[in-house]
Amino acid sequence: TGVLRAGYVNYVPACSKNTKTGEMEGIFVDILEEVARNLNLELEWTEEVGWATAIEGLETKRYDIIGSPMWNNPKRARVTTMSIPAYYSGIGVFVRSDDNRFDNNRSLIDSPNVRICTVDGSTTSYIAEQNFPKAAKVTHPEKTQHPQVMLDVALNKCDVFLNETYQGYQYSAKNPGEIKNIASEDAIRYFGNCYMFARNEFLMEHMIDATLEGLISSGLVEGVLQKHEPAPGLFYRVADKHKTPVLE
Repeated sequence: TGVLRAGYVNYVPACSKNTKTGEMEGIFVDILEEVARNLNLELEWTEEVGWATAIEGLETKRYDIIGSPMWNNPKRARVTTMSIPAYYSGIGVFVRSDDNRFDNNRSLIDSPNVRICTVDGSTTSYIAEQNFPKAAKVTHPEKTQHPQVMLDVALNKCDVFLNETYQGYQYSAKNPGEIKNIASEDAIRYFGNCYMFARNEFLMEHMIDATLEGLISSGLVEGVLQKHEPAPGLFYRVADKHKTPVLE
């Protein structure tokens, strides 16, 4: 039809609606706008959705793509199609600054006496279940913003929150001394930030992948990341497959 309809999860800095202007903004917004321009498609942002309900809108064809970053996992892989990653995110383990129980051994989190905050439908809730099945889960509704969950850790409403490194950096910049990332040198997971389509949408996947690969190679994605990255090293780049690794 010449129109690419995008649903989105509100997730700063990748994809959000500016409350003053009504305009969409963020890393994934900038990149998807350029993808649509290259494909001669009109990009239409249709509706905000939650992590747990995003797939439903694809299945019912209310939109063609989730225009905010989605991390692949086995549950999503069974029922959706994913693009190649535009960039990667590291997942940190955030605890109160004065809580030193897990500093040298993260496996101690896997105890019924430890409370992990989770957000319904998020990939980090999946990691929490997989890595720390014995820990008590303090669940939050799917549209809960991550700074609120970080605050719950700081206020001792829970002990641990698995979150993107960027999100922890931003919270700590505004609330110094409240929380710390005990996985700052060794993220618990790394996830590719992908666009998501309905199951078996392989033509859509091919179009987006081919265009996205060109934007990564051209340096446009790097420029977008630098524009939105408040400090070096918060986002992980896609490796340049054409460069020969340097052996030391």
